[in-house]
Amino acid sequence: MKEPFQKALGIIRQLKQHGYEAYFVGGAVRDLLLGRKIGDIDIATSALPHEVMKLFPKTIDIGSQHGTVVVICGGTPYEVTTFRTDGDYEDHRRPESVTFVRSLYEDLKRRDFTMNAIAMDEEEKLIDPFGGQDAIKKQVICTVGEAKQRFSEDALRMMRAIRFVSQLGFSLAEETRRAIVENASLLSHISVERMTMEFEKLLEGPFASRGLSLLVETGLFSYLPQLHDKERELKEAAGYDWNLLDSRGQRWGLLCQALHIGDADAFLRAWKLPNRLIKEVKAVLLILQTIRSFGDWTKERLFVFGLEHAISAETVRSVISGEPVEKHRQILNEMFAALPIKTKNELAVSGKDLMEWFEKPGGPWVKEMLAAIEHAVIHGEVDNHKERIYEWLMDRNRIQEKNC
Repeated sequence: MKEPFQKALGIIRQLKQHGYEAYFVGGAVRDLLLGRKIGDIDIATSALPHEVMKLFPKTIDIGSQHGTVVVICGGTPYEVTTFRTDGDYEDHRRPESVTFVRSLYEDLKRRDFTMNAIAMDEEEKLIDPFGGQDAIKKQVICTVGEAKQRFSEDALRMMRAIRFVSQLGFSLAEETRRAIVENASLLSHISVERMTMEFEKLLEGPFASRGLSLLVETGLFSYLPQLHDKERELKEAAGYDWNLLDSRGQRWGLLCQALHIGDADAFLRAWKLPNRLIKEVKAVLLILQTIRSFGDWTKERLFVFGLEHAISAETVRSVISGEPVEKHRQILNEMFAALPIKTKNELAVSGKDLMEWFEKPGGPWVKEMLAAIEHAVIHGEVDNHKERIYEWLMDRNRIQEKNC
């Protein structure tokens, strides 16, 4: 048994020793079968939440009313959830109630897609009542039971289906695809935060272009924030190589550029993105606008923008233009490495030094002179050394006075 499962075996065995059923379930089992990197290990059991908490010394109640308890084993947290069935879904988001059961079959029956409804016991035997292994073999995403009902229960499952296309490269089963088209409007019941989480995972996937195309083809895009009138632009965005991007800021920056977003702040806030990310994306967009308006990279621009934001902007620009991303990143890295100073804080003099040297009170002249010194240092006109800068300023002053 592979290491991630091996570490959690103690939980399975402890539950079984006390007469309960216990199995590995969900995405970890699916990823094991796919040969993908295995993430969080989840366990399903016939034991009730209070019974689970009695058996283990370190537990965290994160939702026992829904059947889930975190068990700390060897310093690692594992979610242990009681077999359950869901009550009616009246808002297309979550069940009104859950009922704990003692049947693994009933628990697997409530899950979204067949590939996620496979359980594995401590002997690595697979329990697969809904054909999940066959779906994985055929690389197809199909719901457990009737697709229309699954999506009516929780409309976010439609986004999850397309997100899995992006992550795995699978295709949608015809019934699944048809049900998404017919029920796309139900996505309007889902909170922006939940949609954003799935959308970001879609953009991160190795098959993001396929995922974006499916958003358009199924009509789901119409119910995502600020995208209802962006069909043509989304098709264009699907043509870019999203695998060349390696950060959230770059992905949202490319999206804003591809969709020709005028008010980036309003667009990004509509997705309920964190302020720090919004600030980063807006910085990238400002750099792109500057480069587009005033020409290529200069030492000044690279110094002012900073390497991180510059690399992000250049990555987005290169992806859009179809130019070699790594080559342009390397050029910026080499240009930045050659700068005598990398930030304003590295300048050997301060405003206080200038006021002392010229015996003048502070004012706009200080900022202007510091900018002139930065320019001179960056271009090698003077060494970044206090005495050299003082001498350079005095010579500069004498020349200016003479010309006057």
